[in-house]
Amino acid sequence: MLSRLYANPYLLLTLAVAFWAINFIVGRAVNQDVPPVGLAFWRWAGALLILTPFALRHLRRDLPALRAGWRNVLLCSVTGITVFNTLVYMGLHHTVAINGALLQSAMPALIVLLSFLALGESFRPIQIFGLVVSTVGVLTVVTRGDPAVLADLGLNRGDLLVLVAVISYAIYSVAVKRRPPVHPLSFVWITFLVGLVALAPFYAAEHLSGDVMRLTDPVTLGAVGYVMVFPSILSYLFFNRGVELVGPGRAGLFIHLLPVFAGLLAVGLLGEAFRWYHAAGLGLIVAGISLANRRPAP
Repeated sequence: MLSRLYANPYLLLTLAVAFWAINFIVGRAVNQDVPPVGLAFWRWAGALLILTPFALRHLRRDLPALRAGWRNVLLCSVTGITVFNTLVYMGLHHTVAINGALLQSAMPALIVLLSFLALGESFRPIQIFGLVVSTVGVLTVVTRGDPAVLADLGLNRGDLLVLVAVISYAIYSVAVKRRPPVHPLSFVWITFLVGLVALAPFYAAEHLSGDVMRLTDPVTLGAVGYVMVFPSILSYLFFNRGVELVGPGRAGLFIHLLPVFAGLLAVGLLGEAFRWYHAAGLGLIVAGISLANRRPAP
């Protein structure tokens, strides 16, 4: 069963984004109680600790390849681990969820552009059309079917942080395609470690400024417990495998499912009503992803 799961990029990418959607909600829900850099630091520290027993035997074999590919390891660690999640958590302290969702909707287009520039990956017109259709689906969900909402949005420093985070993860999504030929556990373990080391000075600065992480607080423990397992270990393993199987451009489109999952979670957990724009947006996003992943006729 696990082998079949690991060979199914579309299921892996869907699960990865679903876990990230919950991460987005958790980050927003605890933004007044949990320091953003502290949440990111303990997220990766816990994930690294959990992974270590499973990754050690692969690391012994893969260390030469990881050393040879240290530039790629460093780039993936900084963009995907240190920068992306930290800036998203920081941005959610200063912006509203709709702004964050809108900015993240630009990520697939950025991944397509960077895939073309850095990897020479070509895209058929039907794939570009699929990207446009899924983007319209995202806008339908986050604006609740009212385009006038876009005109009323104001941008703030939180939005800038989220935008930088989105660009950072787009770079990661392309760079991970050229990762060293090592076991997936070896790769995520080393990127978690390097990313955590790079994050440590910022966590120390936050702590010394008086924004202290209360690790005995039940809310903090619950948030850290979730983010260290699902959106960290599982989502990164699943997304990396998806990129390996279908390429960064097509894999990145699945990120458009994030606001849909977030909306459905709000319906299920917060008692919000399921509206027509949820259904319309989901239909457009699924249609766009299907078009972009359609195989050319032989």
